[in-house]
Amino acid sequence: MTRKLRGTLTVCALMLASGLASAQEVPSMKMTTDIPEGVTTPDNIQTRVGELNFFDGVPDAESAQKVYNLLDFTHAYQAVLDGTKIASMEGIRNGLLQYGPANETALLFEGLMDSRALFLTANTTSVYMMSWLELGDEPMVIETPPNVLGFLNDAWFRYVTDFGNLGPDEGQGGKFLILPPGYEGEVPEGYFVKQTNTYGNWVLWRGYQKDGSTADAVGNTKNLFRMYPLSQKDNPPAMNFVNVSGELFNTIHRMDAEIFNEINAVVQREPLMGERPELLGHLAAIGIEKGKEFSPDTRMQPILKAAAAAGAVTVKTVISKPRDERFYWYPGESYWQTAFPGGAYTWEIDGATVHDIRAAFHFYATGITPAMALKKVGKGSQYAFTYVDSNGNPLDGSKTYKVNVPKEVPAKDFWSFTLYDNQTRSMLQTDAQFPAIGSNDTDVVQNDDGSYDIYFGPTAPEGKESNWVQTVPGKGWNTIFRLYGPLETWFDQTWKPGEIELVSFAADTAAQTANSESAEDITLRITVDGRVSIYGVQFDTASTRILPGSEGTLEAIAAMMADLPDLKIAVVGHTDHVGGYDSNLALSKQRADAVVAELVGTYGVANDRLFAAGASFLSPIASNETEEGRALNRRVELVRAP
Repeated sequence: MTRKLRGTLTVCALMLASGLASAQEVPSMKMTTDIPEGVTTPDNIQTRVGELNFFDGVPDAESAQKVYNLLDFTHAYQAVLDGTKIASMEGIRNGLLQYGPANETALLFEGLMDSRALFLTANTTSVYMMSWLELGDEPMVIETPPNVLGFLNDAWFRYVTDFGNLGPDEGQGGKFLILPPGYEGEVPEGYFVKQTNTYGNWVLWRGYQKDGSTADAVGNTKNLFRMYPLSQKDNPPAMNFVNVSGELFNTIHRMDAEIFNEINAVVQREPLMGERPELLGHLAAIGIEKGKEFSPDTRMQPILKAAAAAGAVTVKTVISKPRDERFYWYPGESYWQTAFPGGAYTWEIDGATVHDIRAAFHFYATGITPAMALKKVGKGSQYAFTYVDSNGNPLDGSKTYKVNVPKEVPAKDFWSFTLYDNQTRSMLQTDAQFPAIGSNDTDVVQNDDGSYDIYFGPTAPEGKESNWVQTVPGKGWNTIFRLYGPLETWFDQTWKPGEIELVSFAADTAAQTANSESAEDITLRITVDGRVSIYGVQFDTASTRILPGSEGTLEAIAAMMADLPDLKIAVVGHTDHVGGYDSNLALSKQRADAVVAELVGTYGVANDRLFAAGASFLSPIASNETEEGRALNRRVELVRAP
């Protein structure tokens, strides 16, 4: 199309669209040159916000409004992603202050935090203490007890300092002097001095249980924790300790349009020096500015609502199914995730901020400290979490799962799993007070090889009650695997946890078939069909160890062999298609060997009447595209031999 014709058609289109322009030719002038491709913008553009009409680069009124609506949505959307951390801290502040004034009140979970508390991804083993510090014109003193893991975060959810084992007091306890924003006054000696950029600050630490008791941690906090203005150092006031164990304790920020009001409250209350100009710019563009009323009009209200909804689904997607391989502990090998890729608690890698992961973290968790991210062998804690099973499917409270914790767990102190509600990111609310399990639970049963099998499901698998955590049918869940005092084998990845394997269908099948796998039934199938699939013999995931509960089926096979003394059979192991051929071939043969050995060694079947073979995944009897089908394919088959 010639330039003249294109211009004529475009102008005609604008006349039809707006009635404001009249058709005219674009003459060639003395200085006219050919414009390179990609420099100009068409006069009619189809976009995701609809059709936009321009007259030689200038939009008509309707198109301009569409563009500004998009721009406002973009600012609001970015404000949600980057501002979730601000709203989260505001939620914590509001939750704390409902129990008493700042500086005077300390919330203490004397009986541990349980599932009634709405608090992002807390654990069930630490003794939590938290308080809200509100600075004025003078510094505040914080006296801390020994042997805790604690930190101070400002109102913008930025790290200020650590207390305790990873703080400058090195776990001995001490006096911290917190300077208010812009403070230029005298700073006395004898304190660990820290500067904060906001007046409001969150104080939190976690104490440890001793022999299953919280008494020492609670006592140390009540006896030694104080928080007071520097001017009262000679006569510090007593703290008001409130035991909130078992209380409905809500600290969760909003994920609808009200999140903008939470962010605005912090902007109005705090100095802006502690926040990035880029985020403040997004906020200002949508009407959140210090000293100004935030009152979105009828045009902005649906835009803010849509942006909040888009932000919510974004962080939920990124946290549960991240596309960035840096979000995984073992990329391409495992679904266990890390919240701090590259050990960067600031989410800055090679000079670039990983925005998606930072936003997802603040949606999912609370508390910023280098101690969570940096390599500290034997100190602090490390975390791995997942929302999905070994097949990448969401964890479903209606189903039963198993995870193997290999032997020699790299935790100097202890390890644990805690289950969380996908919606609230708080502890999953079940019949149990504490939806968790770990090495501190004295009744957890260890396998013969030193590993642990932990089960998650609506009901406990028979015989696994002590190694089981309850889930809720109809609800999704996620879990965090915690290591306290992590050891070198965690950091060098020579040790890693197993994947969460779906076992509900297989368990149901085993239960059903174990009842029907009598000697008479097995004999009938061998006699008529020459083969029979066996599901009552169960194995650990990726293991050759025959699980308890398989005895009935093994006894039935042995009885069948006794009834048919001339019968010889091949014991053939089969797998699903998860994993490579060679590894599955080896596993299927080894499992067949294990069945033969058990029949010979325990049930007295003559060795020359049995032989073992493996078929890998080559003989499926159902689709490998579903868990139900894969469960059917994971079987032992008896085949009549000549």
